Amino acid sequence: MTYIMQLHEAPFAAVKSGAKTIELRLNDEKRRRIKIGEFITFLSREDSAQSLTVKVTALHPFASFQELYQVLPLDKCGYSQEEISTASPEDMNIYSTAEEMERYGVVGIEFELLT
Repeated sequence: MTYIMQLHEAPFAAVKSGAKTIELRLNDEKRRRIKIGEFITFLSREDSAQSLTVKVTALHPFASFQELYQVLPLDKCGYSQEEISTASPEDMNIYSTAEEMERYGVVGIEFELLT
């Protein structure tokens, strides 16, 4: 199975370069269907003709981004070394509401980029 997800320009570039190997999302109904060994095609939000396909290698579910940020390596989640010291679970508030996060929990989707 292949899932489609959109990424903004900076995370898309980080996946393309190999720097980002964990995507952070709500663990909603769509993400709960994802299994290890399946595929995700990331589309650039800025140019949907650009895409990257990855293979899911691990799933890291958590009750909250607070927990996730304490466990997962933030450099693999898309933060640069300079950003890690100021990285905060609140950074994810632009993507999801507190109610959604409480309802679904969150997941770090670990992957390898396919060439």
